[in-house]
Amino acid sequence: MAPKSKNDEDKLGDALLKLTDEDPTVKVQKNTETKQTLLITMGEAQTQIMVDRLKKKYGVDVTLEEAKVPYRETIRKKVEVEGKHKKQSGGRGQFGHVWIRFEPSEEHFVFAEEVFGGAVPRNFFPAVEKGLREVLDEGVLAGFPVTGLKATLYDGSYHPVDSSEMAFKIASHLALKRVAIRPVRYCWSPFKMLR
Repeated sequence: MAPKSKNDEDKLGDALLKLTDEDPTVKVQKNTETKQTLLITMGEAQTQIMVDRLKKKYGVDVTLEEAKVPYRETIRKKVEVEGKHKKQSGGRGQFGHVWIRFEPSEEHFVFAEEVFGGAVPRNFFPAVEKGLREVLDEGVLAGFPVTGLKATLYDGSYHPVDSSEMAFKIASHLALKRVAIRPVRYCWSPFKMLR
């Protein structure tokens, strides 16, 4: 449900509060992901009665719209991806190189590291994790948040002068984005949509 005008928007909150006090079978929820106000009733007839009551009794005019489904993206199978960020522009450059294994997980997001021999210094691990977490909110395939993902940093390389936290953050961004780019080329997708 959405108010028809700015004036209706100002009065809607109070009117909905009064409606739910009058009728305990009616519930109102604000979905933060879809930014919709949901009017939960026992059926279409009751919904129409509530909309009419809002208009006649409280002077609030609203339009009804379908509830949007907050989709999620998740990974279907294990895949290993390289992310490399290399930029040279005269002075100090940027260099970050990671190999990350992505696989399904029961938890929302798990970050692990299995780097041996100092291929990627420990001080860059938080930057890799931060880069991955930023992409999780944006989504990889269709712009929906990613969930149920385990990411394991297992290899990579660095440059003693040009490597920085920002370079490794960008490299991890690129690695997770490549998970979605690669399937288009090979006609399979490790990501799937959840409802």
